[in-house]
Amino acid sequence: MREKYLVLDRNVRADLETIDRLYEALGSPEMTESISQEDLIVVAYRLHSLYTAFENIFRNIASAFENQLSQESWHREVLQRMRLDLTPLRPAVIDTEAFEKLDELRRFRHVFRTMYGLDLDPVRLQVVLRRALELKPLYRDRIERFLTFLQGIE
Repeated sequence: MREKYLVLDRNVRADLETIDRLYEALGSPEMTESISQEDLIVVAYRLHSLYTAFENIFRNIASAFENQLSQESWHREVLQRMRLDLTPLRPAVIDTEAFEKLDELRRFRHVFRTMYGLDLDPVRLQVVLRRALELKPLYRDRIERFLTFLQGIE
């Protein structure tokens, strides 16, 4: 395996460990109905961090295999690229179902980052948390397939 792909492999695996830890800390959507605004912020921060870890994986993959991302819309662009099968360059990293759930997390992260001084909506947070939990059984198999592909590159 070439050096840059070995580094990519290790970075992806480290981010997967972070994702595992964040999933352990998330909790259930029902808990958001009766917790304080401060506790909602903690859940929102974990969701923000969860998407950031996924995005870090995708950005590293795009950096290793593809041309530059545009400065203006790279957050959406990198996610869209990960569902593209670019064989023989690289396989798709996620499928459409995972893309939709990740895109929900991406949009939430944007709102969370820019909502200064506003309270979090527990119902909206519950929807996003549910999407994140629906993503949990989907992402690992696809990313592991990508890592297997990486190991086969000479």
